[in-house]
Amino acid sequence: MSVFKSFVPKTAGLFGLLFFLFTSSAAIAQQGRTVADFDKGWHFHLGDVTGGEKASVSDANWRLLNLPHDWSIEGKFSKDNPATPEGGALPGGIGWYRKTFTVPTASKGKLVYIDFDGVYQKSDVWINGHHLGFRPNGYISFRYELTPYLNFGGKNTISVKVDNSVQPNSRWYSGSGIYRNVWLVTTNKVAIDHWGTYVTTPEVSQQEAKINLQVKVKNKDGASAITIKTVLYDAAGKAIAGAGAIVAKANEGDSVINAGQVFILKKPILWSVNNPYQYKLVTQVVKNAKVLDEYTTPVGIRYFNFDADKGFSLNGQPMKILGVCDHHDLGSLGAAVNTRALERQLQMLKAMGCNGIRTSHNPPAPELLDLCDKMGFIVMDEAFDCWEWKKATFDYHLYFKEWHKKDLEDQVLRDRNHPSVMIWSIGNEIPQQGDTSALRIAPELAGIVHSLDKTRPITTANDRPDTSNKIIKSGAIDLIGYNYHEFDYAKFHDRYPGKKFIATETTSGLETRGHYDMPSDSIRVWPSRYDKPFTDGNPDNSVSAYDNVRPAWGSTHEATWKVMKKYDFLSGMFIWTGFDYLGEPTPYSWPSRSSYFGIIDLAGFPKDVFYMYQSEWTNKTVLHIFPHWNWQVGKTVDIWAYYNHADEVELYLNGKSVGIKKKTGDDLHVMWRLKYEPGTLKAVSRKNGKVVLTQVIHTAGKPAKIELIADRKNIKANGSDLSFITVKILDKDGNVVPDANNLVNFKINGDAFIAGVDNGDPVSHDSFKVNYRKAFNGLALAIVQAKEKAGIVTFSATSKGLLPAVITIQTKH
Repeated sequence: MSVFKSFVPKTAGLFGLLFFLFTSSAAIAQQGRTVADFDKGWHFHLGDVTGGEKASVSDANWRLLNLPHDWSIEGKFSKDNPATPEGGALPGGIGWYRKTFTVPTASKGKLVYIDFDGVYQKSDVWINGHHLGFRPNGYISFRYELTPYLNFGGKNTISVKVDNSVQPNSRWYSGSGIYRNVWLVTTNKVAIDHWGTYVTTPEVSQQEAKINLQVKVKNKDGASAITIKTVLYDAAGKAIAGAGAIVAKANEGDSVINAGQVFILKKPILWSVNNPYQYKLVTQVVKNAKVLDEYTTPVGIRYFNFDADKGFSLNGQPMKILGVCDHHDLGSLGAAVNTRALERQLQMLKAMGCNGIRTSHNPPAPELLDLCDKMGFIVMDEAFDCWEWKKATFDYHLYFKEWHKKDLEDQVLRDRNHPSVMIWSIGNEIPQQGDTSALRIAPELAGIVHSLDKTRPITTANDRPDTSNKIIKSGAIDLIGYNYHEFDYAKFHDRYPGKKFIATETTSGLETRGHYDMPSDSIRVWPSRYDKPFTDGNPDNSVSAYDNVRPAWGSTHEATWKVMKKYDFLSGMFIWTGFDYLGEPTPYSWPSRSSYFGIIDLAGFPKDVFYMYQSEWTNKTVLHIFPHWNWQVGKTVDIWAYYNHADEVELYLNGKSVGIKKKTGDDLHVMWRLKYEPGTLKAVSRKNGKVVLTQVIHTAGKPAKIELIADRKNIKANGSDLSFITVKILDKDGNVVPDANNLVNFKINGDAFIAGVDNGDPVSHDSFKVNYRKAFNGLALAIVQAKEKAGIVTFSATSKGLLPAVITIQTKH
């Protein structure tokens, strides 16, 4: 490996160096690497096709669509679907995708690859009838080279068979199809390899940062020597440091050339959750004064530490990881990845005070990690839900022995340059925790990770974290992960002296948005066996939203957070879950088809506990009282208030004070019990006698009108951007009607379409892909997706007996 050390000059000589490095070759740099969006114009057939890989098979009658695509989300809910309600109760099956395309003659002599970000699952890929490979893992990204089999200047057909027919193979909704993005990559024969750079920041302080860059160059042209040039840019795109030009030599016959460069950056701006600042390294591969390749590597300069006694710190500042677990589905959009939908989820979590994401229980979409880098989230990047023993009958355990090394290597290579990634997880609730095979497997997996990245700790998420746990006993993991068992936290060091702690999964509170069962101080526990009914369950499968229902293995949100905030050595937590998700409908089975665990429901509407976290995790001033104020006259109702930045809250019923409440001890809310009478509830929080916030809730009348609120009225006309439209059912005075379930019909005019509809109801079996939705507890959602023509989009909503509503959205290039 060649190494060139570069220090940031204090003179203008740097800019002369940068000019030399780039201006002489900028005109031909574009001849090096192209990365083309390969999502458009695929033909799809649901069902098996004999000879579907052959170009001679006609796909003229197949459905034309753009990727990413999830065919399961388009199906009908049924308890008889092989996925079962735990898998989302939607159909799987076999699907074929084909695309005919042309590679220009000018590309002859270059290397052409196809990159899949994720295909669920068991994919076979052919190009012009030649089988490129099989990947069983539905979450991993992978690449195939097309070059030897292409007709340059002529037609080429790529065929993909996706087999999600053997089910159940997941414990949650998986989706089916080419559900992540696809890219066509063209390079010269000498070019930076796939995931071929590795950046680390081994020495970081406020005064100076050392940046190491390793570069792996694929050498298919027999080059004996190449020149590698790299420049560091700040977030504004200004060149601030150059690593000079180094000559990397290859031995005869070498197919790979490795090189290393080192930068010393003065006064670095450090990446943090509040200021996720990113630099970038732009590397050029040069031979005989010609730029053969150019490659960009993101850089986030930060340092972090997990301490056995003091917990987690980032850039020397103590803090707790305040995280959530999330599955990969996007509600009514299914598993088909969409950057704006992911961004919306992260924006809501950030507003709640969340700063961490666990990618339960599999490699995430690359776009999620890009957003976490950009928005400031600490990521636990998780690989496996099982090893050699099964959880679902046909899950990954069938392929683990043959594929775990390749899949784990690919995950680490793909994700290791993301500054947001700070923990690797090699397993979730592995059934072999108590088996001696874990003594063999855990060290092997940890060795694979550490062979590619030694800068981050490794954990496993253990639901049996006692000293009989063989994964922990193996010594392979750096952080001991606890799933639940929060009342054992205080004695962690008695069990594991000197070890480091992370709460890999916590809480599992159960709630239905907008539904309330009194009294709020009664904790209901759902039995641990799936075949038993929910204790005191409701006939409509609803669950109280007072944070007073939990499963046998977990605790309520408040109970868990009270323990977590108490001890410094508890480095952080990942709550199960940030959002409701399809499948795993705990505590009920059919007719429920989605979970109740989320702090935010499936449609993206916050549940009341969202505001508890906001009052504890943010500096935002919070006052939130609930429930609604529509009850039978004389019913005793519990009123809770989450608040902060105040000493007390006074509650008024129809203008009369019903008492002042103050949090005492470790209380996270205050409560009143009142006999219901119609009218107005008003809460006033005060600090030192001065009003901080006021919240008013009115008794709502009958549904009278519809209100539409778009999260964004200006979106990009790029074929994928989204506007999420909240649909509210209001009375004549503008109050949300808390039990409204009116059927609302939608109509859209303009160059856009309705990508999905939802309402957050875990029991609804209506399709997500229609132009109507019933309100659920007063709310519904419609998602508008732009096409590619700029203009005005008109979206309207109507319902029998209600005043309609119209909203306009501008799509722009």
